[in-house]
Amino acid sequence: MRVPESDSPSALETRDRVAGKNATIVPLTPVEEGERLMRLCNACRYCEGFCAVFPAMERRLAFTGRDIHYLANLCHNCGECYYACPYTPPHAFALNIPQTFARVRTASYEKYAWPGFFRGLFRQNALTTGAATVLCLCLFVLGTNLSPGAPSASGSFYSVISHDAMVGIFGAASVWILAAFVIGFLRFWCDVGEPLSSLLNPGALMQAFGDVLRLKYLEGGGDGCAYPGEVHSHSRRWFHHFTFYGFLLCFTSTTVAASYHYFLHWEAPYPFWSAPVVLGVLGGIGLIIGPLGLFWLKGKSNRELNDRTQTGLDYGFLTLLFLTGLTGILLLLIRQSSSMRLVLGIHLGFVAALFLTMPYGKFVHGIYRFGALLKNALEKRRAAAASS
Repeated sequence: MRVPESDSPSALETRDRVAGKNATIVPLTPVEEGERLMRLCNACRYCEGFCAVFPAMERRLAFTGRDIHYLANLCHNCGECYYACPYTPPHAFALNIPQTFARVRTASYEKYAWPGFFRGLFRQNALTTGAATVLCLCLFVLGTNLSPGAPSASGSFYSVISHDAMVGIFGAASVWILAAFVIGFLRFWCDVGEPLSSLLNPGALMQAFGDVLRLKYLEGGGDGCAYPGEVHSHSRRWFHHFTFYGFLLCFTSTTVAASYHYFLHWEAPYPFWSAPVVLGVLGGIGLIIGPLGLFWLKGKSNRELNDRTQTGLDYGFLTLLFLTGLTGILLLLIRQSSSMRLVLGIHLGFVAALFLTMPYGKFVHGIYRFGALLKNALEKRRAAAASS
């Protein structure tokens, strides 16, 4: 396969810019490197059956920055294309799509972040997550231990911190988080060239939600993805399922408890067999198993496929999820003991830190990946309609 000389990557991520007799070597940006890779891959098309990225690539004859942002967020970093490609390093073409797209994703998180002056938090995520966790732990541990209320014999958390205070604190945080997610998603959606009206396509929405709930593109060709190494495995998919559904079950538990309180006028604490407690326990177990498994896999993974600047994003988010699940289970077990006040403060501190860092940490990858999957579903429907 022959490519134009200007595209021939004699050195990865570099480009000659000639002014008169002088030439300077200028590093390619992640988006520019993505454009180079997609032009080469579109001439080869060996990997078209691996995931959604390559069929989406084939629907294009040229690539712009918006295309690369879309394709990068459609990529699940499964590694299949890297191990199958004959043009990976040390070949002169030096193709490394997983690493390049990981770098583009990191840049896209900053690009679409709201408000804009918080974009730098992605680059300093480990420091931000650590500082937010320490601050929240101090505030909630002090708050619960200095509050005038005394733990009740029933183990009610509201005897230590009032229901109104909890709703006020986490309700305000939820409004901020929702605004950041919605604005960031709309920025992404408009940037990849989709009209807002296309968000209302029910068929495409159902397909995108199905792809998310099944983690379809971590299945590989059916044998799992090439992660943490070249051998196919479903382990990454299953640990993601534990994490995702653990988080979803915890959210559902809180929603059901709120419905009990406001609509049925049932006061907490609820018995162990009640829906909020059962859902919370199952969610907590998921948030313990899933992050631990992903920690283990990440430590064994091929670093040549990863963006090392994302290390803080990955580990910070997984740590907060794990500690939230662990302290939630512990709090349930000791809620009628004298230690409940301290553990409640610790648990709420971790939950608050998770909330505050969600719009500026690894959680946002789910928001933009859903957007990319939705755009992919729309494109497939348009292509089918055009060919019929």
